[in-house]
Amino acid sequence: MHEKRVTRAYHRELFGAIALYIVLLMAAIRYGRPMDDGMLRTLVLVSPMIGFGVMIWAIARHLARVDEFIRKQLMENVALASAITAGLTFTYGFLETAGYPKLSMFTVWCVLCGATGVVCIARKLIDR
Repeated sequence: MHEKRVTRAYHRELFGAIALYIVLLMAAIRYGRPMDDGMLRTLVLVSPMIGFGVMIWAIARHLARVDEFIRKQLMENVALASAITAGLTFTYGFLETAGYPKLSMFTVWCVLCGATGVVCIARKLIDR
């Protein structure tokens, strides 16, 4: 029961943070890009990071609420996903020297999120 309550609270907080991020991102793209260069434009363009910070806060709160076993499992999943991401990004770095197109740093975050999802699913299937 406690685990379900904690998970529901985490999902509410995380999805609220993601919604905030999306709203700020859309506003930054819509209003920040056409602005003249300067401090205000820079602040508007980085404003989605407020939502990102709230996501980190939600994750930290979740880690503080779960028991040691779940916390250990989550940390292992993130560690494995980070290793996979490092391997993939280093590999692609070598491919860029072979003429492949350069990728944005945004790609690394997408790879890390995807790798974390794959690791979580794979470990759940293996543990059955």
